[in-house]
Amino acid sequence: MSREGTTDQQKRAKIDDVARRAGVSIKTVSRVVNHEANVSEATRAAVTEAVQALSYRPNMFARGLASERSFLIGLLYDNPSAGYVAGLQLGALARCREAGYHLVVEHLDAEGSNLAQAVHALLMESRLHGVILTPPLCDAPAVLEALTRANTRFVRIAPEQYLSGAMTVSIDDHKAAQDMTAYLIGLGHRRIGFIKGHPGHGASHARFDGHRDALGKAGLPFAPELCVPGFFSYQSGMEAAEKLLSLKKRPTAIFASNDDMAAAVLATAQRYHLKTPEDLSVAGFDDSLVAQVVWPRLTTCRQPIKEMSAEAVSMLIQKAFDDAPLERRLEHELVVRESTAPPATAYP
Repeated sequence: MSREGTTDQQKRAKIDDVARRAGVSIKTVSRVVNHEANVSEATRAAVTEAVQALSYRPNMFARGLASERSFLIGLLYDNPSAGYVAGLQLGALARCREAGYHLVVEHLDAEGSNLAQAVHALLMESRLHGVILTPPLCDAPAVLEALTRANTRFVRIAPEQYLSGAMTVSIDDHKAAQDMTAYLIGLGHRRIGFIKGHPGHGASHARFDGHRDALGKAGLPFAPELCVPGFFSYQSGMEAAEKLLSLKKRPTAIFASNDDMAAAVLATAQRYHLKTPEDLSVAGFDDSLVAQVVWPRLTTCRQPIKEMSAEAVSMLIQKAFDDAPLERRLEHELVVRESTAPPATAYP
């Protein structure tokens, strides 16, 4: 009698099986699997075909021992926006799988007293090949010092402070916010409320500056009462919207620094019996999932969150061969949906 699952074809393929099928050495298979350079396209194609045909999956720990790399990428975050974090994870995970790496996701408290110890413990336990730092951790001295001390490479996403020799991925947040404000002005809005992002995030300051500069370019005065603090959370968006909509001369449009806060503005506007966009236009930032599931759907500034984290993974992998770029700036895009329109009422 034969038992299911015991045929040669069903046994887990080994690296020498791949080498035999592709007609190359085991070392060559290893170089292709580890995405190393100096392999001809013909050889790479032959090995790739053999890997797919045999459903070969390399042993992560064996690869790590052979190459002195763990094939683990860390994604460290401290951000209240679930949509933003999910986008980062999806982008990084897809690129890691494509390259044969694994993703380790860790939440850290950027304001915690033991931040440095937490990073050190993670590095000792996981032996990470590299780390992706998201705001505000990408500007936290304790995190940067711990990674540098451990000689662990890292990529910073949207940092505020320049760091010589450090790899970064970002968009032009200043220009993006400037473009959104200019769009609202172009619709005819003159009293535009602005909800700031978390003060610990570099992008928050850049977006506020971009908003204010757009007002200046249009010859509009900056009104301090129309600019209120936020922290990238839904709750802070509701509190900010309350302040703006309770003004005697309320704004005809509100631009929030992320989609979670913009969604909170939509909900708060309903409590004030204001229709969007007839009575109040609302715009967000990120183009996260929430921008597309609320109604009316949000006009927003799309930053390519998934592409940013995927690019960060690519840079960490390339750095192993010393040919990674130090900085990548990706493009933003205005996405116009149903939440914005010309104002029905203008204040003098």
